[in-house]
Amino acid sequence: MRVVTFGEVMLRMMPPGWKRVSQSLPGSLDVTFGGAEVNVAVSIARQGGRAAFCTGLPDNPLTDAFVAQLRSFGIDVDLILRSREGRFGIYFVENGANQRGGTVTYDREGSTISLTPASAWSWDGIFADAGWFHITGITPSLSREAAEASLVSVQEATRRGIPVSCDMNFRKKLWNWDRGTKPAALAKKTMESMLPHIQVLIANEEDADHVLGIRAAETNVDAGELNLKGYEEVARQIAVKFPNLHHIAITLRESVSASHNNWGAMLYDVAANQALFAPVDSAGTYTPYEIHNIVDRVGAGDAFAGALVFAMNTPELSESATALRYAVAASCLKHSILGDFNDVTRSEVEALMKGGGHGRVSR
Repeated sequence: MRVVTFGEVMLRMMPPGWKRVSQSLPGSLDVTFGGAEVNVAVSIARQGGRAAFCTGLPDNPLTDAFVAQLRSFGIDVDLILRSREGRFGIYFVENGANQRGGTVTYDREGSTISLTPASAWSWDGIFADAGWFHITGITPSLSREAAEASLVSVQEATRRGIPVSCDMNFRKKLWNWDRGTKPAALAKKTMESMLPHIQVLIANEEDADHVLGIRAAETNVDAGELNLKGYEEVARQIAVKFPNLHHIAITLRESVSASHNNWGAMLYDVAANQALFAPVDSAGTYTPYEIHNIVDRVGAGDAFAGALVFAMNTPELSESATALRYAVAASCLKHSILGDFNDVTRSEVEALMKGGGHGRVSR
């Protein structure tokens, strides 16, 4: 199964260790690549699947370096559109620690993909040999042009009978291309036009609340209180509103501090009217991974999405409960990996699924 992902890649700039930007400049920042949709492509390729990444980038040496890295992962780069217009987007990350949360600062206005109209994309070429399409709510948040291209992309996939997954990924700082509309309202209007063309929806508790106006009752994620029955009801309400959906995944993060999170997820199988949770103990009770001393949580949601899409398209992992357990384990491991990309293998994920999360040295 060849999975095509569509979105923006950026330069990710981060102070070393747990320094703040103000402590590091003038000075050095660690520079890597990152972005939700390319993160998904890397996860799929790293775990043994076939992935292609579609984006628009300036025709310059930065793009050459990025293309070379994707090729090293075995990702198809033939769908990257080079242009004389626009620039590489940038984002700055500060790693949080203990009671100080992390921060993200965007500098991506005028990026190449945000300037590229829907008519510039060769949809026949993009979807040739594609078996699955993945997009996120970040891409349409970038500009009116990117929103129109995002809508056309899912329409074109649907017209060809290609399944579509979407991670809503609401980013309040980005939804500002319509100055007369508040970010949440703009996101709601835009995403609701795309959702009828999507089969697998991925979200977190904030996405469902801010974008769709659906909130889990009696839940306070900041206080570490999750009402699992409430999330089942959220998924059912989403499924009623968008009957084309066949799976709805909601990641469940409890932030004890920036360095200590509990992590798990729910997968609602619409046809079976069944909500599954992972991880669970021997009695089947939801028991989230307790992640202490987080190295980097940025990209954990993308790691979940990539692993879920990979599992759903891998016969021995595709059963809903197994696919969910696999995706949660993969995204748990991402918290131990510095950078956007989840550089873990399928065997490492499966070892954690089987209870091998003790961090012993493999010799």
